[in-house]
Amino acid sequence: MANDHVKIAACQLLTGEDVSANTSKVLQQIETCAEMEIQIAAFPEGCLFGYCCRTDYWEHISPQVFKEAEAKIAEAARRHGIAVIVGSAHHDGENWHNDLAVFDQQGTLKYRYGKTFLAGEKWCTNNRGPLPIVELAGVACCFIICHDVRYPELVKLPAAMGAQLCIFCSCEAGLLSEYKLSAYRAMPISRATENGIYLLMANTPANPDDIRSPGSSHGNSKIVHPDGNVIKEAGFFGDDIVLATIDLSRATGSQAKRTCNEDTILREWFRQGCEFVVKV
Repeated sequence: MANDHVKIAACQLLTGEDVSANTSKVLQQIETCAEMEIQIAAFPEGCLFGYCCRTDYWEHISPQVFKEAEAKIAEAARRHGIAVIVGSAHHDGENWHNDLAVFDQQGTLKYRYGKTFLAGEKWCTNNRGPLPIVELAGVACCFIICHDVRYPELVKLPAAMGAQLCIFCSCEAGLLSEYKLSAYRAMPISRATENGIYLLMANTPANPDDIRSPGSSHGNSKIVHPDGNVIKEAGFFGDDIVLATIDLSRATGSQAKRTCNEDTILREWFRQGCEFVVKV
């Protein structure tokens, strides 16, 4: 495959509170991605813990459980030569973080992006670190988690600094929150087109056996072109792999770069914000 064409996938996956069982499901989807020659695969927010937000769960679970799960995923990424982004959690010695473990094609943990804007979670703390751009399979990637999508600067700043693909991992509200679905569809599309970059969204599906399940969402995992058109999209229900080959020459980040470069009232303010971006 040409260097400017990369095959990416959103792995829509319903998981529960059993980290070991969830890890097995992730590994199975990585195997399938390998058969499809995927180069970058993203999984939903909280994929390894079923997005469980109960206080007692976090009071009793050991950080080692996530370390062991991530080690297995890292080995699978290395073995298959796939960059993998998975919703995980880690404890920094004081607080839990709802984060993404970002592995490159060699299985190296390149970065751990923590959710910046929480959606009411009481078990974890906000990310206060920089906004990363991580190169995966030759693609400059930035990251947001669920509620982060409501804060455009988290994508615009990295896009201005060269990000070509925003990886958006989420476990949004379920189908019963019907009034939210229009916004949930609009926001990831907006983050792509307002910046001129691709967006890869991996969201948890709805649970057909328990529509009220707190660890489920509404699916619709998707890949969005820089022009705002949805290339591929999953349904509301079911585990799925949404894939597409993207053309990096289309991911210019032109709109974000205009904010940084053109002589407008926003330029100096925006340039100061660009200092929060780090390239990994």
